[in-house]
Amino acid sequence: MYFLGYACATIAIVCSMPKLPAALRTLTALERTFADGLATMLAQHHGLGVYILVLANAAYDAALWARLAAPLALRHAELAASVTRTLRLGGRLEEPEDDVLVFLKLLAIGFENLQTMRSRRAGPWDLAFNPIRALRPPRMSGAKIDARSRPFDPTGFHFNRPFLAREILWEGELAGKAARLLYNKFPFARLHGLLLPEPARELPQSLTPEMHGWAWEVRAGAAVPGFCLAYNSQGAQASVNHLHFQSFVQTQPLPLRDPGFSHNGGVDAYPLPCRRFGDVAEAWCHIDGLHALAIPYNLVYTGDGLYVLARAPQGSRALASWNCGFAWSELAGAITVFSQDEFDRLSEAEIAAELAKLAP
Repeated sequence: MYFLGYACATIAIVCSMPKLPAALRTLTALERTFADGLATMLAQHHGLGVYILVLANAAYDAALWARLAAPLALRHAELAASVTRTLRLGGRLEEPEDDVLVFLKLLAIGFENLQTMRSRRAGPWDLAFNPIRALRPPRMSGAKIDARSRPFDPTGFHFNRPFLAREILWEGELAGKAARLLYNKFPFARLHGLLLPEPARELPQSLTPEMHGWAWEVRAGAAVPGFCLAYNSQGAQASVNHLHFQSFVQTQPLPLRDPGFSHNGGVDAYPLPCRRFGDVAEAWCHIDGLHALAIPYNLVYTGDGLYVLARAPQGSRALASWNCGFAWSELAGAITVFSQDEFDRLSEAEIAAELAKLAP
């Protein structure tokens, strides 16, 4: 358990209604922009990385799969022929190693055998079977990392890499700041994006009052029903040390928003500490207290306020074999698994127990 015996200075965080780009003004506009961008990237015949991104996003959404499955199959065949020919001749693939490995796994599975995302309920929890996300390289998901801020590393992976330019969904001004929205390469939420405030500043993944207030303002001004933002702190499954939030649209509220849980005024205890805030400055005071104690956390900015989930540092607890790294989505009760057997058998109690392991 932890105790926030921390005196927070009064902080003025001013929020106003931001001017929204056309892509974020209605759900229809966002869905159209999202789908058209994927179709355009696929038609431009980029390399393995873009193909994998389009495939993973299409496999998550039935409407996208219906539109893109046929051109994806054709592109898969083209890439398969090219990769196979190059390897047989002893040539070098001019592609990132991570993308080559993922594509070789796709070849082994066979396009015709690929499965799209499925979901079910397990008590209050949402459980998803996402086999294509299972192919994602682990990167830092299993590394032991504490919550202390690390400086931005220009030599490491970050979102200003030139090859990521083709993966931009939208960029411009948002809530008074330059912003960039990229597709999530291996999505685990609907219309899942990576939202970067002022990417050129090359800020590390460390929240400040300025950027907390900006995220609050963006969420509060969103016209798309169910539009939310999420944030993983360092030590809480943040895989890229370049300041970003994750944007997504919830058709149904996340499990942690269930009114039966005590943080929402109900009587049921959540498996690990969760606080809901309706005031931007009060929320920052709590977050800053977590910083002072070096406690990692996950955030979800929703239409009814901000949910703050304090947690143990990643890599510090022994976890179940089906746990591939719990970040904001899992701590919010939306669990992704990569095995059909695990998807079929996991129970409400097993999920609650796994969440409880991460209590600080």
